[in-house]
Amino acid sequence: MDESVVVAPDWLAARLEEPAVRVVDVRDAWEYDGIGHVPGAVNVPFDSYRDETADDPGTLPGAAAFGDLLGRAGIDSDDTIVVYDDTHGVFAARFFVTARAYGHDDVRLLDGDFSAWNRERETSSDEPTVEPTDYAVEPFSFAESPLVGRAAVEDVLERDAVLVDTRDPEEFVEAHLPGAVRFDWRAVVDDETRRLKSVEELESLFAERDITRDREVVLYCNTARRISHTYVVLRALGYEDVAFYEGSLTEWLANDGAVETGPESAEASNR
Repeated sequence: MDESVVVAPDWLAARLEEPAVRVVDVRDAWEYDGIGHVPGAVNVPFDSYRDETADDPGTLPGAAAFGDLLGRAGIDSDDTIVVYDDTHGVFAARFFVTARAYGHDDVRLLDGDFSAWNRERETSSDEPTVEPTDYAVEPFSFAESPLVGRAAVEDVLERDAVLVDTRDPEEFVEAHLPGAVRFDWRAVVDDETRRLKSVEELESLFAERDITRDREVVLYCNTARRISHTYVVLRALGYEDVAFYEGSLTEWLANDGAVETGPESAEASNR
């Protein structure tokens, strides 16, 4: 697993005192305050870094808003960010992608979530002292981010790429992009440990869907956090040609995009 993308709890525990490692907790404030958090973590709740009304694609909040958010959290543009939630990493993965979209190169997802950390390690209820920074944010650019627009998806439909739908089975049956395969983001998480499954298991899960390293992969959903999680896992495994459509399938249909209907085959099921 690529530690520049996903880090183990032991990795983080050994670096909690390093000033350039900034831990971000994206749970609601009441969970952060009332239940406790990883020592030294700052709270950046999920709803604070998403905005459906901003000019940038999908639910991206806008460069200025995101830069202000990180600056108030005491984060510098060259810090190492380690982000976690308490929902198997799906909300934290959305923070990961948002930070990458706005040019923060060193952001990593904590393998597991708060509950996994809390089973074996100390937590804190103390809010850390934060010194605000003048965070230097880059404007959003499709060329510099993993996100692709509608035109790029239309082009992909003409190539030997694999389109990955991370929605629920019922949604997939109702409509999906032509030739798409469905992948359940939860399939990569071990229910008992709440951490990602072994590399061998993950590789097998993706191979069952013909999601392989030699193919271009484009992810889409109606919920940005689910595709974000699958994106992070693929990148952690070393898949390089991975992108995702920030517009939802609802948006695709509203613009008369071509779709297919019907169930996935039994061979394609990964749950």
